[in-house]
Amino acid sequence: MEEGVYSSSRTDNMGKKGKKLARKVEPFEFKQCVSILKSTGRHARNLSQMRQVISTIGDESIFHHVYQYFLKGHIFEYTNDFAHWAGETLEQRALAERLSNIDPYTFKSVNGVRKELIRVIDEFLKEFPRPLDVVEGNEFYFVQTVSLVFPSGIKTKNLAEFLVAIDHIDPTSIYYHFYDSRVRLGEGMVDDFSRWIEHTLFRKELADRIRDIDPFMHSIERLRTHIKVIVGEQVRADMEGVVI
Repeated sequence: MEEGVYSSSRTDNMGKKGKKLARKVEPFEFKQCVSILKSTGRHARNLSQMRQVISTIGDESIFHHVYQYFLKGHIFEYTNDFAHWAGETLEQRALAERLSNIDPYTFKSVNGVRKELIRVIDEFLKEFPRPLDVVEGNEFYFVQTVSLVFPSGIKTKNLAEFLVAIDHIDPTSIYYHFYDSRVRLGEGMVDDFSRWIEHTLFRKELADRIRDIDPFMHSIERLRTHIKVIVGEQVRADMEGVVI
């Protein structure tokens, strides 16, 4: 057995003479990522300063504070660090709600998210043009991450193996393959899981069901559960010869 591969003895019936030959499938290799925080040296004491820094800070910082929020285990009253700071530190619940309504996965680039953040803040500053400074120690500190990606040692060749693996892989692996990939691949709603299922296993309907899971609405563990349910239904249907 190949190390790190969940094996299955099932073979496909192929060939004119009825010989059972295993169809060669490119395995899905699960990867993990580790994010190392790096200070940008920039911070904001009030909303106007935050707006100014957002407009000029690098994409890596915006990516961290918005897209990687899902890695931090926060209570999902908010959906990004900017909304969290607005709600918990500035105590501007209306602003926090508006910032939380920004779905980063509807934008084609990080810069698109940046522009939307600025638009929302600008609208709020028109209503409240004199933002107060926070007390010392409560400033918003802009950071960015350096992501290290490495193989997890787990590969899967079919849906049954994939189902076993998805139940045990590290949360950072789910983040990398489902959340990060939607930005990394530059294909909008396409993620690594559904891409492999569609283009390697040729199961487009199943791929579409996974692709339709909204990353904006789920924590990593809830996402894991959704994928397990969807793939599990398909595996059982395949075993019973049922079309779903």
